Amino acid sequence: MSAPLRMEIMQRETIKPSSPTPLDLRSLKLSVLDQFMPIAHITLVLFYPSNGNDTDHLGKAEETSLLLKTSLSEALTLFYPFAGRLKDNSSIECDDHGAEYIEARIHCILSDILRKPDTEVLKQLLPAAISDAVTARDSQLLVQASFFDCGGLAIGVNLSHKVADAATLTSFINCWAATALSSSTEVIISPVFMGDSIFPQMDLPIPILPVDLIRGESVRKRFVFEAPKITALRAKAISASVPNPTRVESVTALIWKCAMSASRSNLGVPRKAVLSLDVNIRKRLVPALPDSYGGNYVGSISARMEDHDDLELQGIVSRIRKDLTEFGEHYATITHGGDISLAICKTVEDFGNMAMSKDIDYYNCTSWCNFGLYGADFGWGKPTWLSPVFTIELKNAVCLIDTRDGDGIEAWISLSPEDMALFESNKELLEFSAANPSVSV
Repeated sequence: MSAPLRMEIMQRETIKPSSPTPLDLRSLKLSVLDQFMPIAHITLVLFYPSNGNDTDHLGKAEETSLLLKTSLSEALTLFYPFAGRLKDNSSIECDDHGAEYIEARIHCILSDILRKPDTEVLKQLLPAAISDAVTARDSQLLVQASFFDCGGLAIGVNLSHKVADAATLTSFINCWAATALSSSTEVIISPVFMGDSIFPQMDLPIPILPVDLIRGESVRKRFVFEAPKITALRAKAISASVPNPTRVESVTALIWKCAMSASRSNLGVPRKAVLSLDVNIRKRLVPALPDSYGGNYVGSISARMEDHDDLELQGIVSRIRKDLTEFGEHYATITHGGDISLAICKTVEDFGNMAMSKDIDYYNCTSWCNFGLYGADFGWGKPTWLSPVFTIELKNAVCLIDTRDGDGIEAWISLSPEDMALFESNKELLEFSAANPSVSV
């Protein structure tokens, strides 16, 4: 399904925190890591099937919408920067401006969407207000609840990357769900927003970001690696240097290998390549930070392949593991160094130079695996499926996310049209993955 959805916007409302933000929390200075994040939104859509015993879909939608708004208001009291406004890439004014909430009716059934998930269709389930530049700029959080004719529900979330990384988005959604599930016995852990107290902000021009340099015409496709296939892939990736490759390392290495192979085939010559892999640094700092720390705590490794290197799976996994290990040692060192923000600036500048180089193929991979998003139960069960949705065209970009059972991995991959044509027909890729299979409701 790729045609425009038949959609009605039923209401738009600004949801404010249920309690005012204390005066001493009214301004949150951005850290240098927040400053480096693009003015863009992290996006996610969660899908919930209908309750087969409930035939009053309209009445149920009204009841559900009220519950979502009430619990969102309560969650915003804890995640107060999400109800604020960005000021000059230096701070968030936590003025209880509120989050945008949209309720929509979608005139089709949920299984139509999930039969062959399509990016252009999924985009329509994100908050419609995001197309309003002023609303998008002033609102850190936008939510859309889309109710299907069958009684199914999609919750689309746009959250400013200036105030959160994917781990913080996960914490927020799980908190919001636990708040809605009034009978929940889950303990809600209050988030902590440290601002720039750990990574002081810089009064310097922000260098060109790698994400800005990989924008361009691309084709985005979904590949699913089920648990048994990943077990076989991990066995194939084992080497003396990496006797225990992880799910993410193995899948990332295979995707990178097949993408590099496609590029080399199209160019007709070997070419250097760099993989930028985003890493949650909370546990890699010394001392480590709790998962409850909200904001952006993301760094990147840079695994490199020279033009004379063979594209062999075990070797690629070894490169990734080596750089992950060195990355952890690097952050442990700079935590105790003199100027941590300058060190981070230098790293970002180096990545930008690599992305800008005409002699290097630059790839970016981010993993949302092991975040526990499938636990978001608002009171009508856990999501049947969820997916990041990309609104910006990026070349050579990969996003990994867990399958519903928690053991497989779904990969959304963006490549140039020429590279994708070869990539999607790669026999080794298809040995371990399925191209855009249907999602069972």
